[in-house]
Amino acid sequence: MTDREAPRTTRSYRRVAAAVDVVCGLAADTDSVTLEQVVDAVAHERGRPIEMAVADLGPGVCGQRRTYPDRDIIVLASGLPNRERTLAHELGHIVFDHDGQIAQDVTLEASDDLIAYMLSQRSYLEVADGADEIAEWEAETFASMLLARLRVFTSRGAGVSVLRYDEALG
Repeated sequence: MTDREAPRTTRSYRRVAAAVDVVCGLAADTDSVTLEQVVDAVAHERGRPIEMAVADLGPGVCGQRRTYPDRDIIVLASGLPNRERTLAHELGHIVFDHDGQIAQDVTLEASDDLIAYMLSQRSYLEVADGADEIAEWEAETFASMLLARLRVFTSRGAGVSVLRYDEALG
């Protein structure tokens, strides 16, 4: 590993809740009430662009975080039934700085059959420290908590004022 933190091997709701608190604080500071605005606020805070794109992804793949030397791209599958959930999940991977595959400037186009084969083979691999499983759990839990908080903000009136009120109450 480089200067990144070692992969986690245990689940921590506190860690996820703390990350959601930080992201919601950024949202309040930037008057961000939509998920897309929250993504922009996170990108600005990190000083690293996060672009969003839609593409035809392989079978069973709803979204991807693609890491480049100068930016991250969240790719969402076309025709998703729940776009926000997938976007929040991929944002979770970025917020937690989960290890991923570095995307090359030039990638090979893979057929649906090849992608399906690769995914099925991946399910047979063992991840020794469980880092992959923990990363997916963290991203999914982050998405659930963040979306719940954003729903509360928008359902109770002006999102930012609600967030500041909730923060004041603790």
